[in-house]
Amino acid sequence: MAVIVPFESRSPATIDRLSELVAADMERVNTTILSRTGSQVAMIPEVANHLISSGGKRLRPMLTLAMARLAGYAGAGHVKLAAAVEFMHTATLLHDDVVDESEMRRGKLAARMLWGNEASVLVGDFLLGQAFKMMVEVASLRALEILSSAAAVIAEGEVMQLGAAKNTATTEDDYLAVIRAKTAELFAAACEVGPALASRPKDEQNACRSFGMNLGIAFQLVDDALDYGGKAAKLGKNTGDDFREGKITLPVVLSFRRGSESERAFWRRTLEEGDATDADLEYAISLMMKHRALEDTIQRARHYGAIATDALAVLRKLPGCRLARMSGSGATCFGLFDSSRATAAAARTLRVGYPAWWARATVLGG
Repeated sequence: MAVIVPFESRSPATIDRLSELVAADMERVNTTILSRTGSQVAMIPEVANHLISSGGKRLRPMLTLAMARLAGYAGAGHVKLAAAVEFMHTATLLHDDVVDESEMRRGKLAARMLWGNEASVLVGDFLLGQAFKMMVEVASLRALEILSSAAAVIAEGEVMQLGAAKNTATTEDDYLAVIRAKTAELFAAACEVGPALASRPKDEQNACRSFGMNLGIAFQLVDDALDYGGKAAKLGKNTGDDFREGKITLPVVLSFRRGSESERAFWRRTLEEGDATDADLEYAISLMMKHRALEDTIQRARHYGAIATDALAVLRKLPGCRLARMSGSGATCFGLFDSSRATAAAARTLRVGYPAWWARATVLGG
């Protein structure tokens, strides 16, 4: 069983070019990450490195480095800020897994399954502390303001998600507010902090922030769709985890709104009351396909990818921006940020190809 979703891209789109662009700086970031997880308390590096070394793409710190280069920043502070961004992200993952009672993370047992909830929370706190130490060391009050504000907004997003958990009355606007805070805010801060460090004009900083915010929304929407249409080995988590945990994501919101009363009763039973089986997961996916919820979630991701691209229009004058025309795809900085590629970068674990104008997301194992 498969779902066909339009994803306007003429060739395979990956983050390889971004990785190549920042490869040298990422080596320095990785060295910084390893040194900053050290502690005389043996459990701290054990827990931290279990997640840090588990194969994440590190897209957020790469964006921090790329945007700093785009802004013409010539110092070394962006390396510590990129490491701080990754520590903030890792801390939220450790905390998320406790709140969500998740068993897998990036294809491995979640840290909480090995060391317990208490250790996961406390090591997450340690990483946040280290992140703030690096921010202070960079000695940029504006950078500290951006990232500390992001930390507060992310925490608010987590609480908002708790309020929306298992609540089928959640609207699309409600849900977008949650992911803007919980996921997209760190993308926005990661993209904004480099130009701020380079003291670029406010309109340019805002443009980079807008790019990150909309890319982050696209990223999360694709992730939401993949939970019902990917494979555990690719996703780094069990397919259907969101369903089992009673999470209200956009595919659920759309399916609930478009469904019959009996279908809505199904969603209430499985998500609100927690009375769900593996067979119910298959039925949930069939409802999403019936109401085009997965396809429309991907379409919305493409929409936010396009907004991200548009935000970059004011950056033509930035020192590091090389404009190019790529097969009619439009102007791009570093040959990366056209709308389809921005969305594709967000979908880092997509089990799809990008032939011609279509991407095929395989559902229920193909």
